[in-house]
Amino acid sequence: MVLEATMICVDNSEWMRNGDYSPSRFQAQADAINLICGAKTQANPENTVGVLTMAGKGVRVLATPTADLGRILACMHGLEMGGEMNIASAIQVAQLALKHRQNKNQQQRIIVFAGSPVKFEKKVLEMIGKKLKKNSVALDIVDFGEEDDGKPEKLEALLSAVNNNDSSHLVHVPPGPDALSDVLISTPVFTGDGEGGSGFAVAAAAATAAAIGGSSGYDFDVDPNIDPELALALRVSMEEERARQEAAAKRSADEASSRQGEEPPSKSEDVTMTESGDVSVVNEDKKPTDDKVDENDLLKQALAMSMNMSGSGNSAGDAEMSEATSADQELALALQMSMQESAGEPSSQSDMSKVLEDQSFLSSILESLPGVDPNDPSVKELLASLKNQSQEKDKEGPSKEDK
Repeated sequence: MVLEATMICVDNSEWMRNGDYSPSRFQAQADAINLICGAKTQANPENTVGVLTMAGKGVRVLATPTADLGRILACMHGLEMGGEMNIASAIQVAQLALKHRQNKNQQQRIIVFAGSPVKFEKKVLEMIGKKLKKNSVALDIVDFGEEDDGKPEKLEALLSAVNNNDSSHLVHVPPGPDALSDVLISTPVFTGDGEGGSGFAVAAAAATAAAIGGSSGYDFDVDPNIDPELALALRVSMEEERARQEAAAKRSADEASSRQGEEPPSKSEDVTMTESGDVSVVNEDKKPTDDKVDENDLLKQALAMSMNMSGSGNSAGDAEMSEATSADQELALALQMSMQESAGEPSSQSDMSKVLEDQSFLSSILESLPGVDPNDPSVKELLASLKNQSQEKDKEGPSKEDK
């Protein structure tokens, strides 16, 4: 790659207002300059580019040679057009700016855009050309716009005076449908002395696309000639993503085909399934409230059942016990039932008779019962009858069933 410092001379004279180059001479020139600046800085990281104007209020340096592409492109905005082009003074100022470049190993080059008439004589231009050749400064001239008498000959005389081993070039660009930058990209202004070759033009296209914010024409807007590792990584990532998407699409297609393989239901079945599906959806929507209602109902039923069981068991028993203690007849019935249950065993019958004979024991028991008076005549009659019954059973002995 060529290590080079370049100064670009911009024509901002009154002739740049013409529209024979789309969209105008000045805009076409600005696009071409942006392309060249990007190409130069992309070709070699140590390349520098500067910009100066040749008309208006005089020759004015907008940017000294620098590698900051943003600074270079910003110089082209807001330029005022007026006056006439002073090509002789512009070339001499550009040579002086290159002489003070920081890196002395850089080759020196001046690019002149001449879109207006040249007022200087051939001898003056030849003398300037010889000075450039003596200082090893190459010169590229872009001739476009005005084609007055003697302009091509003057520029060719300047080129012949500065040219050394075909390091300088002159390009004539007539008006036409093609943009000025598109025409220059295939000329030696971009391809240089053959050391950059087509890669130099490719880098110029990428730089121009980056400068105008458009697409460079490469995949992912990355030039593989400039950054091959990044371009390869992006391509591999894109291929992996494409493979993943294809696998997902194939999987969904297989699932769809498997579903289509099943026999479709009839219309009535469809209606039934739809209705059942709607019902199931409704039920699913109401599931939380139904669960709460069911739990409450079950809880109420369990409580009612426990109340019934307790009411039919403990409460009833307590009522019977209280009624037995308060009513003599029920007490007698309970004692009789207990006697009948224990009548089957001889030992229990004899024990019962002994208990009834013990008057003091019975009196203590009856006194412990709430609401029972052992001296009540009815209680005494009941005890006497029970005593007689137990004595009769003792005399009869065991029944036939026990034998």
